[in-house]
Amino acid sequence: MSNKEKYNDVFKRVFLVDDSQLGDGFEFGKIKEWDSVAHMKLISELEDEFDIMFDTDDILHYGSYANGIKILSKMGIEM
Repeated sequence: MSNKEKYNDVFKRVFLVDDSQLGDGFEFGKIKEWDSVAHMKLISELEDEFDIMFDTDDILHYGSYANGIKILSKMGIEM
């Protein structure tokens, strides 16, 4: 499974969406289900999936599907 597939699977599990809903418009504030609890679940699941640890700044700025890819790339995880 590719890193992009793993990434998408985490979003699908946390937000109960399908691949067609994921993309640049998938953002905190625009997605009703993306509240503070779901945000922390997303961070936790991504840390487990990719065996990483986000710093506080990244957690606070992880506000969209697209920005998350940039943050993971910064950590050496290529999509």
